[in-house]
Amino acid sequence: MSILLMPLWSAAQNTPIINATIAGRIIDARTERPLIGATVVIKGTTNGSSAKEDGRFTLLTGQKLPFTLTVSFVGYKTTDVVISENNVEIILEEGTNELADVVITSRRRQESAQSVPIPISVLRGALVEDAGAFNVNRVKELVPSVQLYSSNARNTTLNIRGLGSTFGLTNDGIDPGVGFYVDGVYYARPAATALDFVDIDQIEVLRGPQGTLFGKNTTAGAFNITTRPASFQPGATFEVSYGNYNYMQAKASITGPLSDKLAARVSFSATQRNGVIYNVRTQQPTNSLNNLGVRGQLLYTPSDNVRLTLAGDMTDQKPLGYAVIYAGVVPTQRPAYRQFNAIIADLGYKLPSTNPFDRITDQDTPSRANNKLGGASLNADIKIGGGTLTSTTAWRYWNWDPLNDRDYIGLPVFTISAGNSQHDQYSQEIRYAGNVSSRVSGVIGAFYLYQDLKSDPVQTEEAGSAQWRFAQSSTSALWKTPGLFDNFGIRTTNRIRSTSAALFAQADWAITDKLRFLPGIRYNYDRKIANYKRETYGGLQTTDAALLALKNGVYSNQAFDADVDETNFSGQLTLQYKASDRLNAFATYSTSYKPIGINIGGLPTANGQVLTDLARVNPEFVTHYEVGIKTKPSPNSVLNLVVHNSDIKDYQTQVQTPEPGVNRGYLANAEKVRVWGVELDGNLRVSNAFSVYGALAYTDAKYVSFKNAPVPLEETGAAQAFKDVSGGALPGVSKWAGSLGSEVTSAGKFLSQEGRYFVAADGYYRSSFSSSPSPSQYLNIDGYTLVNARVGFRASNGTSVFLWSRNLLNQNYFEQLLPAPGNAGQYGAVLGDPRTYGVTLRYSF
Repeated sequence: MSILLMPLWSAAQNTPIINATIAGRIIDARTERPLIGATVVIKGTTNGSSAKEDGRFTLLTGQKLPFTLTVSFVGYKTTDVVISENNVEIILEEGTNELADVVITSRRRQESAQSVPIPISVLRGALVEDAGAFNVNRVKELVPSVQLYSSNARNTTLNIRGLGSTFGLTNDGIDPGVGFYVDGVYYARPAATALDFVDIDQIEVLRGPQGTLFGKNTTAGAFNITTRPASFQPGATFEVSYGNYNYMQAKASITGPLSDKLAARVSFSATQRNGVIYNVRTQQPTNSLNNLGVRGQLLYTPSDNVRLTLAGDMTDQKPLGYAVIYAGVVPTQRPAYRQFNAIIADLGYKLPSTNPFDRITDQDTPSRANNKLGGASLNADIKIGGGTLTSTTAWRYWNWDPLNDRDYIGLPVFTISAGNSQHDQYSQEIRYAGNVSSRVSGVIGAFYLYQDLKSDPVQTEEAGSAQWRFAQSSTSALWKTPGLFDNFGIRTTNRIRSTSAALFAQADWAITDKLRFLPGIRYNYDRKIANYKRETYGGLQTTDAALLALKNGVYSNQAFDADVDETNFSGQLTLQYKASDRLNAFATYSTSYKPIGINIGGLPTANGQVLTDLARVNPEFVTHYEVGIKTKPSPNSVLNLVVHNSDIKDYQTQVQTPEPGVNRGYLANAEKVRVWGVELDGNLRVSNAFSVYGALAYTDAKYVSFKNAPVPLEETGAAQAFKDVSGGALPGVSKWAGSLGSEVTSAGKFLSQEGRYFVAADGYYRSSFSSSPSPSQYLNIDGYTLVNARVGFRASNGTSVFLWSRNLLNQNYFEQLLPAPGNAGQYGAVLGDPRTYGVTLRYSF
């Protein structure tokens, strides 16, 4: 334990010294064109940067001139340059096809991705932007270990290796298992992943449990996203795109000094696209994009030892719909009159299409999905005693204003589904990174998070005139009572207040020059206080006990309060053996907890009684093993392999119930789940003009024991409402997933401008997977392959123009299949986008 605590008062060998600005420009020796993306590192340190617009770079350091910079770029000779003044011009000569190191910050210092004992995928901002991956849902096509599902912004599942959040519909009473950080700030709600990226510098995807280095404990991994910082070197980027479906996107970012010690950056992004599904009832397209994002930063450097960053952002999304399309119907075990086809025949209704890929719907409820997110943060990096003390203080908000057609069809079954929510979070992280001796360094810190999530002011669900036929559970003529269910609904007020606090520490002990031992520990405290109350309204006003019983079978009054808390210890042990600069092997054993939860979407009933025991959801406990090897077989290639295994006790899973009043399903604990797999990724620079990159993941995710799972859709109406699904597949996880991409470039001229032409393509494949928490023979999604491509020209003056296409082969595919409420056998689909294409023009300086 003393090893973990000693960094508090010691110096930091690996932490960059900050707050004096060195700027320069890197150019080609022969053509004098700027080398955008070249890497610059102060020799003997991990303090580095990369060349941005027009080949320019900036470094913050307190070192006195002169000192030596190591400069590298793919296809050029790595060069050491002694600099003695600011604003230097560095010339590189063409040479080998060596791959430049990818610098990461996930361990709270700058270091090579190949040198850390963590499975990590790194996406540079330039690749993300060129690939059109302007949100996380598109990033998953570049990192096959990532799964993301979203039927709307609120109902978003972000998983790594099949673990993280419950699959299907979101319940606000639990925490995600994948951490989502932007510039060190933890984003607590899954809806945050729906935002458009604004001025992204780099995305680091850490796989496996995290929690001994920073922030919130996460059982599956973390996204560590960094935006481009404010700079004392003036610069700007402007970008516009136009494509089919009236797709338009505009981005801008401007940075520069306001004074000798104050710099600013302002960034903007706006995206619009017509819907890709046509509503034949409203005669207009739905599932559109209408997003606006703004981000501002102020960088203040009062001294060589202090760096303060004040940041604020706002995202406003107002798409027309998140329509779930009718996808099919399965026979259930209910009587014939309760089957979907019999029900709609009795109501004289005909579907507009039985082929979901006709992309048409007739949903009769107006669609709304207003999603507002934003916040402010203050980050301080203070050099104390040779180490770095970091403090991150943040407030964030989320306002959700939806209106959904919950029955997926054009009948007035569920006419209103509006789960209006308001969320505020306050977080504080403080940590110190230091060095005990030449062989022992570490990090120690504390994290605090408070969340207040409540209905805004009330959440509403309402049935329509066709509800009686879907709810009908007997042949009694009472079901046909006129107006019985017309405008019958529930108004719900709920609130959940969550507190999370933690202490964490990790040491890094270099036992020898090649062998390192990295122990880590974390103490967690979590508490949740929930208040839930719903009241029925509308429908036929009657005192008839038989009619009231029918109404109560659809919606009933319900109220409960819950107060739960939990404490636990978790940690990790990692052994790393770096045989050479080309071979880095590691093995990790770790434990992690996903916090205790509360069902806040309504509880199921049995014999008319609310099952209040289901309000509490046990914390998820993960035991994780991992063995990996990172290699550099040649100067122009990288190849990494990881084998992982996670055993999860009390796995938190989302399950459906036939009861319409249980909004978004409810939570349960599966006794035991196991996820194991193998991951392979690599990069190859064949020549200065041709590169290839790819990744492959095999993941086997199963319920080891889940003896009391709800029955799948096709078994609705069986004698038992629950079944043993032990041995079944977890939802949302493909056994095989892979990505492969390449780029070919060639020097040339376009409109008298020198630069490089490029052609790039990337493909994404995933095998079939289950789309039902309880495995179903019907709700399985076939495997599919997506191909994206782009061709264009990057001029040396900072101008780029390129044509692009996503889903080039126009592959029809499902992202999710979801049973409709009431379980009459009908299920809906979230469709993947059809082929899109367009042109982008970008200018940077």
